[in-house]
Amino acid sequence: MSLLTKATAGIGCAIAALPLLAVFLVAALLNSFSPGSGGSTATLGKDTLSDIPPAMLAVYRQATPECPDLSWTILAAIGKAETDHGRHPTMTSSAGAVGPMQFLPSTFALYAYPVPAGGKRPPTPWDPVDAVFAAARLLCAHGARGGKDLQRAIYAYNPSHAYVAGVLGIARRYAAASPATSPGPPTGSTHASAVVTFARRQIGTPYVWGGDGRAEGGFDCSGLTKAAYASIGITLPRVAQVQYDAGPRLPAGAHLLPGDLLFFGTSPHAITHVGIYTGNHRMIDAPHPGAVVRENTARLASTTYQGATRPSLRGAR
Repeated sequence: MSLLTKATAGIGCAIAALPLLAVFLVAALLNSFSPGSGGSTATLGKDTLSDIPPAMLAVYRQATPECPDLSWTILAAIGKAETDHGRHPTMTSSAGAVGPMQFLPSTFALYAYPVPAGGKRPPTPWDPVDAVFAAARLLCAHGARGGKDLQRAIYAYNPSHAYVAGVLGIARRYAAASPATSPGPPTGSTHASAVVTFARRQIGTPYVWGGDGRAEGGFDCSGLTKAAYASIGITLPRVAQVQYDAGPRLPAGAHLLPGDLLFFGTSPHAITHVGIYTGNHRMIDAPHPGAVVRENTARLASTTYQGATRPSLRGAR
């Protein structure tokens, strides 16, 4: 038995096990989406991306590197079809599937490791980070890697051709509505919120020199900023000095917005620290060995403050 398939694991997946007459009745009901129905006809208008909670959008983007060439829009479409991005009141199916991505615990266990940054220890299908990463790995194992056979991968997630078509349709609408292919800052948008949300999820994570939250289990300052922007599809250089050099830099005295990167050092050519501005003169950073990721006062009046950048969405996936 593979994955969620014969177990009819998802709230939406349960449709596959219904008698044929019931399937026709359910298909009629799917003309209006209800949370957890697995409906492929979810109404998504011009404000499509506002349908996705910022925290979930951050996780969908964060998980895509688990499977080369897997778009975050596929994960988001599955999350929409299964539980309306975790909005379903119980997130439990009659088949025993649970959580925002509707996993049977036995299936989830196959794809739960390594524990992603921000996930629970031990991992659980109830946690959005754990569940979305597991979904990306499941899809990758069944055809999504390199875009080889995405339809087969989605069918493995839920063995229904209608489900596959519905997920692909939702994903297309998310892709069409996403500004991620346009130049410009994420600030003030869902993307800026996603960067800050990702960073806030890491608060309390240990400082680890050279850490980007994956195998190391923690972050250093530039590892945190790199991971936060990777969660929305923007690739930053690895170290603080090069992140600063990459820009684009804000003019001195420019109004700062959430998501901006703040840089510190003895000069613009000796940057030693970076943090993420969260608004109200505060920032999130991984400060030093022996500490944890924290949200603290942004030291904008300090003589070591060298300026800010606003990474562009140009080239984001």
